[in-house]
Amino acid sequence: MRLDGQMTLGDVNPEFQAFVDKFKPKKTTDDYYTPARVYDAILGWVVQEYGIDPEKVIRPFWPGGDYQNESYPEGWVVVDNPPFSIVSRICKDYQAAGVRFFLFSPYLTNFSCGRGVTHIITASSITYENGAVVDTAFLTNLDEHFEIRGCPELGAIIEEADREEQRTKKAPQLPKYSYPDEVITPATIGYLAKHGVRIDIPFDECYFIRTLDAQRAAGKSIFGGDIYYPSRKQASERQRSERQRSERQRSERQRQDGSYHHRSGESWRG
Repeated sequence: MRLDGQMTLGDVNPEFQAFVDKFKPKKTTDDYYTPARVYDAILGWVVQEYGIDPEKVIRPFWPGGDYQNESYPEGWVVVDNPPFSIVSRICKDYQAAGVRFFLFSPYLTNFSCGRGVTHIITASSITYENGAVVDTAFLTNLDEHFEIRGCPELGAIIEEADREEQRTKKAPQLPKYSYPDEVITPATIGYLAKHGVRIDIPFDECYFIRTLDAQRAAGKSIFGGDIYYPSRKQASERQRSERQRSERQRSERQRQDGSYHHRSGESWRG
């Protein structure tokens, strides 16, 4: 039965409904949007807090779904993450149809749904499947006593589930290469430019390369290619020599200055 109370053909002929269901997009129970670990943690809290039956939970918000034409059996509860842009309208539709619900909602606009529902605030950040990190709150008509609830215990449950979810999704470590001095990368030029160092490389002193010998043996290559600049190795060696000489001179000056101050201090104290 639809939210407007009208019968659908599927209500009259279950065999027809089963036939139609075969051609519907696969219901993903919203896993596309909410990580399963986070959803299960929230559902566990709802089950314990409001005593609902976990076997009688509906998730009508899935890619291609139409919540208004979903079937809502008596005694079942919607626990789901609806499209945030229409969550106020969804609440009104469910209230009018007598559907019990516990819905995710945007944290900062949670009160926009108005009176008649309970606003549960946790200020929890949830990392959804598309990578968006959203501060999330909840709306429900399961609560018979409170219009607004701040629930730190639910927030802690969500944060722990979200952290665990992110730990399991860490990207694999990619190999890191140490390039010779004469290989110029865009990062090299960018670093120098950012630190005020100008560099100009003539056309006839550099070559475009796609791979190093060590990479070729492993079937790898340089992402995007780099520039081979033979003269830079000599320049780098000169720079290292100059830097080492400068450091030695600075160390010698510091040693001499320290010795001078030490003698001066002894004389002053005497």
